[in-house]
Amino acid sequence: MNFENEVMERINELEGNNELKKYAHDFIKASLVPQYSYNFSWLGRPIIQYPQDIVAMQEIIWQVRPDLIIETGIAHGGSLIMSASMLALLDYCDAVKADKAFDPIGNRRRVLGLDIDIRAHNRQAIEAHPMAHMIDMIQGSSIAPEIIAEVRNRAKNYECILVCLDSNHTHAHVLAELEAYALLVSVGSYCCVFDTIIEDIPKELSINRPWGPGDNPKTAVWSYLKNHPEFEIDKDIQNKLLITVAPDGYLKRVS
Repeated sequence: MNFENEVMERINELEGNNELKKYAHDFIKASLVPQYSYNFSWLGRPIIQYPQDIVAMQEIIWQVRPDLIIETGIAHGGSLIMSASMLALLDYCDAVKADKAFDPIGNRRRVLGLDIDIRAHNRQAIEAHPMAHMIDMIQGSSIAPEIIAEVRNRAKNYECILVCLDSNHTHAHVLAELEAYALLVSVGSYCCVFDTIIEDIPKELSINRPWGPGDNPKTAVWSYLKNHPEFEIDKDIQNKLLITVAPDGYLKRVS
């Protein structure tokens, strides 16, 4: 048996390990108030994600090899930097494989970030980062018609697209983002919807936010999937991670 098969066997076993899954869920609940996920950075920029989800995104990007990553929600920019660095690594590996000189500036792959409010100090830090040449940012609501139109127009120039949704976490907003951007995802790629964990934690842990159980990214995902058989939840990812803010949120496009 090769190593990949051994990994899948372990993941399948984890799916039924209710005791370990309970410990993982208890950790997530206990870590929210002390803002555990705010402690990490990627190449110097705060990323505000659990390390497990960061690793999952690294694996997905390497597997899918997108030439465009669309992200809603920018914050400090760590996720944009992480995506850009992974795309740069793909460009480098492609150059090595083709026995060509690597041009770190002339790469085609891009990251497109959307946010309703890109704080001036965050924009400055992102634009000053060595990975900035691979990043474009648009300020405005991700569900505004003019923003959707601009993103769709830019996406026409790319063949393999990955989408990450991590902005306003209300059901209505996330569902609107899914309707706007999910079908830009290429077959075999992913639409990654973050903070679906909100459905599974007590309302008081949402810390006076407009979302909570019954009104959150997971309920939006469930609603979207009812009419979109093009996507399936990749349960193997959450079973592998155990600790994740995106249960039922890793959506793979299958048709």
